[in-house]
Order: sequence, then structure tokens, then C-alpha cells
Amino acid sequence: MRLEKISQDNVWDVAKLKVSKDQERFVASNVESILEAFAVREDGYVALPFALYEEDTLVGFCMLGYGGIGDDEEPEIVYGNYSIWRLMIGSSFQGKGLGKKAMEEILKYVKSFPFGRAEYCWVSYDEENVGAKKLYESFGFYENGDVDDGEIVAVLKL
Repeated sequence: MRLEKISQDNVWDVAKLKVSKDQERFVASNVESILEAFAVREDGYVALPFALYEEDTLVGFCMLGYGGIGDDEEPEIVYGNYSIWRLMIGSSFQGKGLGKKAMEEILKYVKSFPFGRAEYCWVSYDEENVGAKKLYESFGFYENGDVDDGEIVAVLKL
């Protein structure tokens, strides 16, 4: 598994990747995420969208962040820490352990501290998204009691 920056070469293929119908309520579309990354970066904050490749096959998308984005309602954990804003594996590639492989690569990247040292990496998810909770817990994320935009916040000490 490897993370590759979104570029002219892969943006349209990433835009076409979809999760299964029953997961659509849990994650924004890749198009929405890429647009959000553009806007966040234009405002001077950090958003890092990546295509996820298993060998030479595009299988998913993730978006990482560092620090806050200027929203007054952000939980305290955002400041000076990394976040996993989005993680999706395309519907035809699910059930093959690729989410776990993606998390391994994401955390390896985060632990390289590309935007500065941090104590935590955090993620938020819908309380009904049992699959996401299970995946994050398997990597040591734990719920810290915070809520971000109606979603449960879980953190990992780096």
C-alpha cells in the first residue's frame, strides 16, 4: 500500500471511487473532500489528500490534516496534532484487509511529522460506524470524550 498525492494524473480516477451504498452516510464523497482540501489550503491551513494504491491499483482515498482550520467549535485536540479527516476504500476493494494496510501507511506518514511534532493523531466517526471504530481501536485509538460536528473523537498517542 502506498499514499500518492492527488495530481492531474489521478484526480479524476479518485473522484470516481465510491464506497458501498450503506457507507455513504458515514463519509463525504472524494469530490467533496478534494474540494474541501483545496479550500482549507487556500485559507492557509493544512489538508493533505492522498490516493491509496495497492501495487499499481487505485483502491482508496484518505485526507489528513494538521492543526485546526479556524473553526471556533473545533475540539481542543485539533491544535498542534494530526488528524485523519477521511479514509475510504472503494466498494469493489473492501473486505480484503486494505483498510488496515492503509492505516499502517497513514500512521507511518503521520509519525514522520511532516508538519511538525505532535503528541496525538485523532479521528472522528459516526457512532453507528462500527467498522470504523473497530479499525481505529485495532491501532490503539481510544475515545477521549470529545465530539466534533456530532461525531465521536478518538485519539492515538504518537
